[in-house]
Amino acid sequence: MPKQQSKRKQYLTPNEVADLLMVSPITIRQWATKGDLPALTTPGGHRRFVWKEVERFARQKGVALRPMSGDLHRILIVDDDQQFASFLLEYFNVNYQDQVEMELANDGFEAGQKIETFHPDIVILDLMMPGLNGFDVCKRIKSEPRTKAIRVIAMTGYFTEESAKRIRQEGAETCLAKPLDMDNLNQLLGLELSAHTE
Repeated sequence: MPKQQSKRKQYLTPNEVADLLMVSPITIRQWATKGDLPALTTPGGHRRFVWKEVERFARQKGVALRPMSGDLHRILIVDDDQQFASFLLEYFNVNYQDQVEMELANDGFEAGQKIETFHPDIVILDLMMPGLNGFDVCKRIKSEPRTKAIRVIAMTGYFTEESAKRIRQEGAETCLAKPLDMDNLNQLLGLELSAHTE
């Protein structure tokens, strides 16, 4: 059965765009006036923004869009421990089925391919993988204009303050120790327990 697509408004008000980009409506008006963020004008003289243009603008600026109500979090799990990756996949699909769309990658190279095809909002990234490790993957994500807005949450079974500092310097938000504190991870992801699980 195909996954139900979230219903997204085609045209957004300045206030909605401000909320998405996490800036003030005044900033949105300034960007629109300068032509940085194209806007349509209604017969009543109100600005409206096309969703695709807002997405393009966010990518260009390297800004992460705040998920709109009803949007799915697109999460890519990158871990060479297939058993652990499958556990995470099942955990999120069971508890947050109406909030997430998930993909797995079992190494850094596969992660690069999935980022291009799946377009995740968030990457949950293991640091210690053979070949292309988590540090390299994070560096690549954050060095590309098209992907640098992707949130990276690192995890490792060999946690040290030094490795946590290093991955944050590469652009990750944080580094979590395995076994993961799932409540902490859910909070970072902005997920709320589904009514289906009660």
